[in-house]
Amino acid sequence: MDIQDQLHDQLSRRTFLGQTSAGLGTIALASLLNPTNLFGGSPGENPAVGKPHFPPKVKRIIYLFQSGAPSQLELYDYKPKLETMWGQDLPESVRKGQRLTGMTAGQSRFPLAASKYKFAQYGPGQMWISELLPNISRLAGDLTFVRSLHTEAINHDPAVTFFQTGSQQAGRPSFGSWVSYGLGSDNQNLPAFVVLLSKGRDGDQPLYAKLWSNGFLPSVHQGVVFRSGPDPVYYLNNPPGIDKTSRRRMLDYLGKLHQEQFRHVLDPEINNRMAQYEMAYRMQTSVPETLDISKEPDYIFDMYGPESRKPGTFAANCLLARKLIEKDVKFVQLYHQGWDQHGNLPNDIKIQTKSVDQPSAALVMDLKQRGLLDDTLVIWGGEFGRGAYSQGKLTRDNYGRDHHPRAFTIWMAGAGVKKGLVYGETDDFGYNVIKEPVHVHDFQATVLHLLGIDHEKLTFKSQGRRYRLTDVHGNVIKPLLA
Repeated sequence: MDIQDQLHDQLSRRTFLGQTSAGLGTIALASLLNPTNLFGGSPGENPAVGKPHFPPKVKRIIYLFQSGAPSQLELYDYKPKLETMWGQDLPESVRKGQRLTGMTAGQSRFPLAASKYKFAQYGPGQMWISELLPNISRLAGDLTFVRSLHTEAINHDPAVTFFQTGSQQAGRPSFGSWVSYGLGSDNQNLPAFVVLLSKGRDGDQPLYAKLWSNGFLPSVHQGVVFRSGPDPVYYLNNPPGIDKTSRRRMLDYLGKLHQEQFRHVLDPEINNRMAQYEMAYRMQTSVPETLDISKEPDYIFDMYGPESRKPGTFAANCLLARKLIEKDVKFVQLYHQGWDQHGNLPNDIKIQTKSVDQPSAALVMDLKQRGLLDDTLVIWGGEFGRGAYSQGKLTRDNYGRDHHPRAFTIWMAGAGVKKGLVYGETDDFGYNVIKEPVHVHDFQATVLHLLGIDHEKLTFKSQGRRYRLTDVHGNVIKPLLA
């Protein structure tokens, strides 16, 4: 047997895989650390999924999620019928035996409660908007209202999880993670998916990391929470005694160890982990620069309101959202707690709207004056709505509203949607959708469509099944599209 045959015999399948995996691991790692170098890809291209399925109308999303469920009956869905029938029971012909939560299922009566606050019509579309939202009202011509959203979830945790992940059960990738996976990042020094948290009042429904989790997607796509204070991202800063040069040397050696480990086990999460370390290293410079608002002019703070100078408030986070999308962060998710108002609703919602009205409107105006609203979509809304009848005792100045998944309102502003449009309609009690219903999966499919993504094609195989954000449902609501 000649030397060539001996070498051929020695090069078994196991040896071949072992020797070539190191090279494959190096290529995979390089693609994560600098995707623009892999296979001639362009910035923002995700080699695993590819470019958008068709030309997008939206490049970036800012999602102002109002956790706890704002009452559409106090804000956006004017129902004079509730005033004429004040205190009378909700007709059974309207309720139709629909499911109630345990908080009101035991009530002997369901007295109808009209909003304490006045409504007026604004903009060319003559949108009804509450006096609680004077700043948002002035933007009516730029807004797109959907008054016919509905969901199956009747309690907060499954309802928020459903909106953010497409499933009521935990474990699925979040909306922002799907977008990161499908479209990649346009800024290699910042995450594609950033989360900002604020609170209107204490004691409201909690939020969990599962809402911005990557689920079964590669971990590089998980949402990164930016917090207020000197350490906006946990464990980002170097510990005492470690400088930037030492950190760089440590990462270089760690990269070699990870490549060696990948060569033996071929686990792609090894490379994902290394990519996160490298991103954290770059973020040590990019994050402080991005979150520094000290150079913002006074008129910007005046636009967003006095709380915009207080880190961690909704107003400050709206300002940071604008700065993040200026840096080409693709998906910015704001969660604002405080909307779970089962009792004392008239007082609590007045406090809550005061904290969100001015900064929400300012964000839209700020984006518009900078030309960023032309390719950015802003979304404002919660996980479900509030019912037409009072929970507990009813007086003119004090009442509460229970959860209501049958019909509620969100609004959008910016690229890809028709301005000044009111889509969908509810009955005289705001209880059931009677025209142009929009399911949560329809909403998700529509937003993905605006990003250039076919929701049925953005899939990931896990445990033998292909999953997607919209599960096996969802239709693009074409009348909403500009």
